[in-house]
Amino acid sequence: MSTTQPRTHLRTCPLCEAMCGLEVTVEGDRVTGIRPDRDDVWSRGYVCPKGAVLGDLHHDPDRLRAPLVRDGDSWREVGWDEAFEVAAERLHPVIEAHGIEAVTAYIGNPTAHNFSLSRYVAAFVPMSTLPVIYSAGTVDQWPKNVSSALLYGGMWTIPTPDLDRTHHLLVLGANPSASQGSLLAAADVLGRFDAIRERGGKIVVIDPRRTGTADHADEWIPIRPGTDAALLAAMVHVLFAEDLVAPGRLRDMTFGIDRVGELCRPFTPERVEAACSIPADTIRRLARDLAAAERGSVYGRIGTCNQEFGTLASWLVDVVNVLTGNLDRPGGAMFANPIAWSLTSLHPPDQPPGFEFGRWKSRVRGAPEVLGQVPISCLAEEIATPGEGQIKALVTIAGNPAISAPDAAKLEEALPLLDCMISVDNYLNETTRHADVILPGLSPLEQPHYDELLWSWAVRNAGNYSDAIFPPPAGRPAEWEILLKLAAVVSGARPSEVDVGTLDDLFFGGLVGVVTADPGSPIHGHDASEIVGRAEGRGPDRLLDFTIRSGPYGDHFGDDPAGLTLARVREEPHGIDMGPLEPRLPGLLRTPSGKIELAPAHITNDLPRLEERLGRDEPPLVLVSRRHVRSNNSWMHNLEKLVRGRDRCTLLIHPDDAARAGLVDGGAARVSSTSGAIEAPVEITDEMMPGVVCLPHGWGHDRAGTRMGVAARHAGVNNNIVAPGHLVDVPSGNAIVNGIPVEVSPA
Repeated sequence: MSTTQPRTHLRTCPLCEAMCGLEVTVEGDRVTGIRPDRDDVWSRGYVCPKGAVLGDLHHDPDRLRAPLVRDGDSWREVGWDEAFEVAAERLHPVIEAHGIEAVTAYIGNPTAHNFSLSRYVAAFVPMSTLPVIYSAGTVDQWPKNVSSALLYGGMWTIPTPDLDRTHHLLVLGANPSASQGSLLAAADVLGRFDAIRERGGKIVVIDPRRTGTADHADEWIPIRPGTDAALLAAMVHVLFAEDLVAPGRLRDMTFGIDRVGELCRPFTPERVEAACSIPADTIRRLARDLAAAERGSVYGRIGTCNQEFGTLASWLVDVVNVLTGNLDRPGGAMFANPIAWSLTSLHPPDQPPGFEFGRWKSRVRGAPEVLGQVPISCLAEEIATPGEGQIKALVTIAGNPAISAPDAAKLEEALPLLDCMISVDNYLNETTRHADVILPGLSPLEQPHYDELLWSWAVRNAGNYSDAIFPPPAGRPAEWEILLKLAAVVSGARPSEVDVGTLDDLFFGGLVGVVTADPGSPIHGHDASEIVGRAEGRGPDRLLDFTIRSGPYGDHFGDDPAGLTLARVREEPHGIDMGPLEPRLPGLLRTPSGKIELAPAHITNDLPRLEERLGRDEPPLVLVSRRHVRSNNSWMHNLEKLVRGRDRCTLLIHPDDAARAGLVDGGAARVSSTSGAIEAPVEITDEMMPGVVCLPHGWGHDRAGTRMGVAARHAGVNNNIVAPGHLVDVPSGNAIVNGIPVEVSPA
């Protein structure tokens, strides 16, 4: 058959938690069409606009196909051997002069969506011996990681709302109409919302903005940004005051229920209503309705995380679910049991049971460590401030912190001060333009795919494997090979001496040893060396086969001959669905007590700060962020089909606020804070509550020295320029990028 005849490939979209199944039509070496796979057991024919442009992403002429090396102010393409040699030549003198402490890494959001990177960052970090790393997590979900670590004993043990069986859903700070679900893996979330209402259920959305998600709800309640924790604490107060606490089977497996009641006693609805801008009667109704629901769930997402009280809000979401008996029961907030478990579910080897924080502090600011990291906003000052321990070299992995980090202007000023910067990235973007060496990965269509982490909070227990559609070009390493070789280079090895296969064997063998030694593992007691010897393949495929076989439905290396292996999963190109979520507690708990520890001191010690917030004077305007369904942070803006049309990088403002500021629709506004100022087009709309303005995040593609032609023509503005880097949630160190005081005036 001629290779120019159309061929259809089945593929899982790798771009977000929806994980939609696709049919990709290929003629020769070109993608000619993408449509939803209606037989996909997971997404059943649903797809969003992003999935339909994977071909455009693959064919994007700006996507790097070969390594780039900086020579002064210019770049040249080089072969892979030369690229790693140059990386070593520029990095090793830094380490010799200043020690490994002068080197750090930044891990970006796309890492979680990549077949190689999602698994092999776990190898890069220890093998590189870097003492400190930074990540996008401290601008995103770090508060949820903190609360999950302390309540359940696992930083990624995150419950998800059982959308298909719930009757009552309370949504805070989440907008699945744009995100398709976040820390919530489900295809067609809005369709599932509609189904809840069709079966007689109710959905309430609490958000400063009347989003597209609110259009699929029964009620939208605007809330003052940063006060979700106060609202939830008042709901807890009502549950105790009106004798509505009914944890059911959770009571015997939970410590601290009465303590939570004592701590939330001061947060009466009357006391918090002014701060939240929600009437006390409404707060009482929210608590009563949830308590009365046959099956209900509270779902909070990024708006509850990257705010002033992100950890308290994240914790209280789970507290309310526990107190109403809605945790770990059908229709409530449940824990997935994925076909292939994620490496992130392993307890960090440097953490004792129960987790400890503040084990060290950042050099300049003195920010305490939380889950091994400090705020990403610390990176700029650690580079720019002279002294022992100053950061002199940086490795970035699939990240663009020059746009995505708070106080972005300071980081942009700091990056040129580095002695060496190496980037693993597919684009010459606002961050990588400062690098010495750029090592590009493969296109998503040139590698297999199976989501590692996202199935951990899916609404069903399922999985799907996708083969590569196009063979990688000859001599092109996969990202997992890049990371292993780069880790060896960072640790001092010469590139020519690195045997990637040996490093992969060491990583895999160590992982198998850890799992077989774990009493809670289905393969506990198996001979680790025998499993390693029998394992086939290499890299992420070998890891995936292992996590499937040692997972809940696996063959357990012979113990269950009918169980799953990667080969059997591959035989089902439309995916495998193992059924709805089932209760997993107390077996899932890894706390020192073996119970849900509902009132951890690290979190509850922040309640006095929340109480002080109730009497604080409000600034006239605060800024929140947003994203669009056609956008994905900063890394999907170079595709014409996603950015064309009307300008979506606008300042949303309520008519009353616009009138006071002298703004006109379609005009330009100057938005300023204590950290900087930007200008943006004005969009006057009553979808914003008064006192709150809104800008999208991930834009600002107007920097010289990049090679992203489409993004540059639709540059937008970077709202992180007005996000002060020192503003963080205290218990987690997560950035506060929602609820920033700003001034707005005509530009």
